[in-house]
Amino acid sequence: MSVLIVIPARYASTRYPAKPLVSLTGVTGVAKTLIRRSWDAAMAVRGATRVVVATDDDRIRCEAEDFDAEVVMTSADCQNGTERCADAYARLAYDYDIVVNLQGDAPLTPAWFVEDLIAGLRANPDAELATPVLRCEGAMLASLRDDRQHGRVGGTTAVFGVGNRALYFSKEVIPYTGGSYGADQPTPVFHHVGVYAYRPQTLADYPTWPIGPLETLEGLEQLRFLENGRTVLCVEVEARGRQFWELNNPADVPRIEEMMAAMGVE
Repeated sequence: MSVLIVIPARYASTRYPAKPLVSLTGVTGVAKTLIRRSWDAAMAVRGATRVVVATDDDRIRCEAEDFDAEVVMTSADCQNGTERCADAYARLAYDYDIVVNLQGDAPLTPAWFVEDLIAGLRANPDAELATPVLRCEGAMLASLRDDRQHGRVGGTTAVFGVGNRALYFSKEVIPYTGGSYGADQPTPVFHHVGVYAYRPQTLADYPTWPIGPLETLEGLEQLRFLENGRTVLCVEVEARGRQFWELNNPADVPRIEEMMAAMGVE
């Protein structure tokens, strides 16, 4: 099956303007922009047929072309990464079996997260899209709770039911658990990893659906699928000793750099 990976990137982020051009320094002291590190993550995925950066900003286009990335210029009217992926896919005018949205704010996404996601969608023909979830250990759950207690929009959590079908996604920490956990202890909370694998027709349909109240309240694009009765498959992935965090706020830069240093990421 042919697989297209799209990296949507916008300059005018409400929470963190110019985020794709922020530099992250690795363990060797080499600084690379977020969009470059996201590209490197995408290129490490086995089985990808093609990788493109999708943006509406010339500054991001120039940065991406400097490291020889293929760039698709999209509309400035795209409301989120999924809409930008749909726009890019339409402009490429080429059919793929699966389209992956590897959002440009998760440079620590391991290749096997995406590979497991693609395999999950292939194995579940009834699912219209798939997305990875990672069981939180105590330390990650503490970080999520700390963000919420201090009014920061941090990671997203997911709950799912029979057959790993998604029930809900939230920027709050769900499900509720009053328990305390050791740093390495598994918890009942799952961190949603912002990567998606779509059936092409579902991706094409997405921009035609109205934005519902849940998507509006949470600011989470994946809720549009649930609000329109679509089947979202949650694929549980394993960290394998890797740390993971999205870059949502300026405060996340030193946190991610510390993780990169601990894991030996250049």
